Amino acid sequence: MCGIVGYIGNKNTKEILLEGLKELEYRGYDSAGIAVLQNGTFSNYKAVGKLVNLEEKTKDFTTKDFAVGIGHTRWATHGKPTELNAHPHLGESSYVVHNGIIENYAELKKELTQKGVVFLSQTDTEVIVHQFEKNLKTPLEPFEAFAKTIGELQGAYAILLVTKSQPETIYFAKHGSPMIVGINAENEKYFASSDTPLIGQCSDVHYFEDGDYGYVTPKEIAIFDKSGIKKQPLFKKLSTNKLSAQKEGYRFFMEKEIYEQSVVLADTLMGRISDKEIRFDELPHDLFEGVQEIKLCACGTSYHAALTASYLFERHAKIKTSVEIASEFRYREPIMSKDTLFVVISQSGETADTLETLKMAKEAGLKTLVICNVDNSSMVRLADAAILTRAGIEKGVASTKAFATQVAVFWMLSLYVAGERKSLPKEEIERQITLLREVPATVKVDDATHEQLKRLSKRYLHGHGFFFIGRDVFYPLALEGALKLKEISYLHAEGYPSGEMKHGPIALADPELFTIALLPQHMLYEKAKSNVEELSARDSTICAVSAVAFDKADDFIPIGVCKDYMLEFFEMMVVLQLLALEISIRLGNDVDMPRNLAKSVTVE
Repeated sequence: MCGIVGYIGNKNTKEILLEGLKELEYRGYDSAGIAVLQNGTFSNYKAVGKLVNLEEKTKDFTTKDFAVGIGHTRWATHGKPTELNAHPHLGESSYVVHNGIIENYAELKKELTQKGVVFLSQTDTEVIVHQFEKNLKTPLEPFEAFAKTIGELQGAYAILLVTKSQPETIYFAKHGSPMIVGINAENEKYFASSDTPLIGQCSDVHYFEDGDYGYVTPKEIAIFDKSGIKKQPLFKKLSTNKLSAQKEGYRFFMEKEIYEQSVVLADTLMGRISDKEIRFDELPHDLFEGVQEIKLCACGTSYHAALTASYLFERHAKIKTSVEIASEFRYREPIMSKDTLFVVISQSGETADTLETLKMAKEAGLKTLVICNVDNSSMVRLADAAILTRAGIEKGVASTKAFATQVAVFWMLSLYVAGERKSLPKEEIERQITLLREVPATVKVDDATHEQLKRLSKRYLHGHGFFFIGRDVFYPLALEGALKLKEISYLHAEGYPSGEMKHGPIALADPELFTIALLPQHMLYEKAKSNVEELSARDSTICAVSAVAFDKADDFIPIGVCKDYMLEFFEMMVVLQLLALEISIRLGNDVDMPRNLAKSVTVE
């Protein structure tokens, strides 16, 4: 996820910006840049890759005395990681940096292009600076032009903008993406998208709220709320622990990533859903022409997302769908027909087994698509088309938000294909789009539920194993819940379809076998309940996750009453992630770096 820094003061602005960006490297990025305004002149530097490349470009650049500067690390969402697409973006006399996604950028860009504006990048961000300069040409003061621009944007953003017409000012706006401002005894002003760049530079910080916008000068911090009413900054003392600041108060990165799923899912949906249809502007218009089968191929957590997708594609798009484990598919001499769309799924885009299956599909002449979190990765470069999940970097080895965003993309894609094939009524597609809009709120962690799971975790530290069971899409979710527990607690856990218990596994049932039963109200509830009752009758310890109370459960974890089984899916997903987290913490394990595992598996 992108990072922002800004500075107004008399020190070496370049060094302050670069040091600030280094502290944001943990958020993930693929390019970086800075812009400094001093004595009416802009200096702008950009580089692809790591910050060392930007440092090399700026080695002969320095600032003395007063300057205004902004900097950015970019995680690509619109356009490849290139210098042209890197921030800051230039207008005629202004620069902008931006985190988030401008949902209506295509409409704004079309209007600006018709007025003769030339765009240099493929990004959504560039429309901000050109829209501002369009408004600046009207009889408006610079701040009025900025406020008008913010009112014309739809989406999520944290924005810093600097313009020559006000050379001692940084304009800012925050909606749905984090932004803070800091001060110190020397009356310097610092901006950042998290605490870490400000530690050691500032004593106090103010956290902007959604809808806030305004400007900062050497003498003033002016903040206006979404109604345009001026408000006073509320400063708080800044922590001095940088690792803690990166974790933003959470005990582990995995915990932080579970909590931020709401934000990244909103990013995943942005620009891709309208009231009546799903839009994937990044896909070739003919990608699904002639396709009679979809073959999904992945490893680990991504395989579980693919299994979930197989239910959705067949249910919504009425298209034959199969799922393959990449490490097996490589060596079993598979038959591949050219009417098949071959889809690979990978958080990193570098997973060795999955990458090799993509090469096999390309050699066989199949159309190929990658669902991935990293632009310019090996898979993204190789496949015919790519959909980025926009999850941001995941520091916890056990994947959470990557899985959530992959499933969300597949849900959207199943509806997209359904729309093309006319396999669902328009009213049903619109209903499900309404449900998709509710997903970010659905995955927000409920404090009471988390507290219950903390207390409950002490009952599940021993015994001879766990069964996670579910039906339909809740079977792959059960597999994912079991994997999460295995990865970070080192306890034995298996995921099973609920109906398979009586075909062998139920022989293990006793009080020391813990069954985590997923009982969605809107998907085969009575059948799943019957399967759990069979385990309960054999004295297995039952932990039920459901919106409906279950009298045979030894422990019951309630979820909210949802409109649809897919919303239940996402809410149960969070419960399983938190349960694994709390059990692992109780056992004293390193949650973020579990033994024997690596984040990106680039070998067989």
